[in-house]
Amino acid sequence: MSTDIEQYRNNLKTTYLFKEYDRIVKEISEARDLVASDPSIIGIAEDEINNLEVARSAIIKNIEAIAGEETVADDDHKEMILEVRAGAGGEEAAIFAMELAEMYEKYATLKGWSWKPVDVSRAPLGGYKEATFEIKGRGVYSSLKYEMGVHRVQRVPATEKQGRVHTSTASVAVMPIRPNKKIEIKDSDIDVDFSRSGGAGGQNVNKVETAVRVFHKPTGIMIRSTSERSQLKNREKAMTILASKLLQLQEEKEAKELSSERKGQIGTGDRSEKIRTYNVLQDRVTDHRIKESWHNIEKIMLGNLDPIIEALKGAGEKGVLHAEDVEN
Repeated sequence: MSTDIEQYRNNLKTTYLFKEYDRIVKEISEARDLVASDPSIIGIAEDEINNLEVARSAIIKNIEAIAGEETVADDDHKEMILEVRAGAGGEEAAIFAMELAEMYEKYATLKGWSWKPVDVSRAPLGGYKEATFEIKGRGVYSSLKYEMGVHRVQRVPATEKQGRVHTSTASVAVMPIRPNKKIEIKDSDIDVDFSRSGGAGGQNVNKVETAVRVFHKPTGIMIRSTSERSQLKNREKAMTILASKLLQLQEEKEAKELSSERKGQIGTGDRSEKIRTYNVLQDRVTDHRIKESWHNIEKIMLGNLDPIIEALKGAGEKGVLHAEDVEN
């Protein structure tokens, strides 16, 4: 058996196949018992057993195929983590990072998904230094997985008195939460600290040490979770995000090693790529991977991302997403 198909026995999509599978396994066992008790029929029995084994293999392949399709569907993951982080551009970059987060939150609302902050670090003069959000809903990951990378905005900041155009950047990271994929995290590899959650949330949030910081020593990854009202839940949330990040790092490493196959995957896993420019003066958003532009930035920033998302999905399915150097 190429895989342990017993894990699919209670799957509603494959249950019916297990009835036939169990019948064949029983007949194989009975045929072998007959041979053991009467060696003279070994020739006839072996032919029957071979035919039954062929039938059993066919059913196993069928079960695996159905389960594989479901795994692909589940790769749409109904839960994911989205991170935004201010890049180059100082105060303006922090404001842009916040605007990107608000754009995705509005898109999530339009799609009927749930949106929940996990941890937000605000910049002193406004905006986000970095922020982490949990999104849940049908197709969240398949819709947002191509958003990973560096986004840049070109505009005249409100604080610019001489009308000069500034370019600022913010990075977006997208990670599916995959309950069916486990990654081992040793206790000796992490440090866990507790502190008081800041900001709104009531007396409990501010007076009790509910905020959790998890530091993964081998990779230097640090996760904070402040959204829940208990240490236990915040720790669980932080560990879930850490596992997702470690799994993503593993997959990125494998993708880079398979460089010959990477062209069609560009844009789905490299957070250092400049993927999109929001040019406010020209009222244009350009995705550099597919060399396509859309107008009406104000509408896009209000969460109307479907035209962009669908274009990227189509390019991804055709394997024609490409990373190009983008001039600063």
